[in-house]
Amino acid sequence: MKNMTILIASQGKNAELGNKIKQVAEKRFKCDLVDLVDLDLPLYSELEEEKGIPNKAKSLSKSLEKSDCLIVIAPEYNGSVPPSLNNAICWISRSGKSWRDAFNGKSTLIATHSGGGGHHVLMAMRQQLSFLGANVLGRQLLTNYNKELNEESLNQCLEQM
Repeated sequence: MKNMTILIASQGKNAELGNKIKQVAEKRFKCDLVDLVDLDLPLYSELEEEKGIPNKAKSLSKSLEKSDCLIVIAPEYNGSVPPSLNNAICWISRSGKSWRDAFNGKSTLIATHSGGGGHHVLMAMRQQLSFLGANVLGRQLLTNYNKELNEESLNQCLEQM
């Protein structure tokens, strides 16, 4: 059975979406759900890095390296990704020489629950994760207050992973 890591970059509706996706995905994958807000990494900066890479960032990077595939769930923040996701990626990119193995070649599904359109965060995640080497699926999941998760669409995405 393949290992999957599900990253959620906010709490509330996106965390609910992450838990729903995990319930469905667990039928096919060994799933690890990581709440980046609860992880509470310090804000990345050169000054913070001088204190050393936090163990939480090293553990996250190693966990992603062991995963066969990823799901990244994030809300739209001002037309882009939330700080918790960007900050985690910053720390991962400084966590060691093999940090690219956290993303490189991994089938990756992107998803959002958005009070607004959600299309901008999906484009931003697609661009950033592709840049890091992830193989972002062509399909993506977008839910909002009027559009619930379509399990058939989710299952079709999971088949591609």
